Amino acid sequence: MNKPEQPPKSSNHVQTIERVSLILEEVAQHPRGVGIRDLSSRLDLPKGTIHRLLASLSQYGLIRQDRETKNYYLGLKLMELGTLVGTQLDLRRLAEPVLRDLSERTKETVHMVVLDRNEVVYIDKIDHSQDTGGLKMASRLGSRNPIHSCAVGKALLSLHPEGSVEEMIRKSGLPKRTENTITDPQQFKDHLKAVKAQGYALDDEENERGVRCLAAPIFDGKGYPMAAISVSGPAFRVTRKILLDVIKKEVVQAAAEISRRLGYKEETGDEAR
Repeated sequence: MNKPEQPPKSSNHVQTIERVSLILEEVAQHPRGVGIRDLSSRLDLPKGTIHRLLASLSQYGLIRQDRETKNYYLGLKLMELGTLVGTQLDLRRLAEPVLRDLSERTKETVHMVVLDRNEVVYIDKIDHSQDTGGLKMASRLGSRNPIHSCAVGKALLSLHPEGSVEEMIRKSGLPKRTENTITDPQQFKDHLKAVKAQGYALDDEENERGVRCLAAPIFDGKGYPMAAISVSGPAFRVTRKILLDVIKKEVVQAAAEISRRLGYKEETGDEAR
């Protein structure tokens, strides 16, 4: 059998990532599992190296080992991640026309994010051509932000159990991004309760100085808050009054429309009883 073809190396090549990728691809070729000796031979890597990488991959659910045969298989975590990738691709496709319309209606920048390890990850961004007064927002596709300081993060975190919020605070803290960032744990938890009750979140120059933002969550067909969208703009133009009097309605309606396209049916008062 031929060894798996390896892609050309870039200037940012990381050897460990390459080896992990090759191991996963090779294990995928063996429905009945594969042992360390065969992997070592196929990938031309020392058995000790293969063993260490497999142990780490097993710890995160990306690889699993049969206790009897000692063979290795792909882990169920990969199935979960694959499902999420498909969901996110569908989400972007379904949401894009709504996001573009939202940007046109508000004349401001629109973002869509998902949560990952106590951070928000930007999976879509639509800039508007309106003058920003020289202000350039740091967000870009694939970039991350702390969950506690941005509107999209707070909109999603407000829908998580209080225990999850406390765990996030314990692990990541509430680092100060600007003079407006909420850094007191109790104040932050009280703030999230208000966000949940009102159905939207504000970022009043809490994540970036000179930028205000309003966000609302997106729900999937099972009612899970899978993403959030926001409208952001320079504080000299996007005042708190404009956020609450104009932008809030547009963002909440857009989030509801995307949720509807994902199969979400909001409970009425009668259904909720």
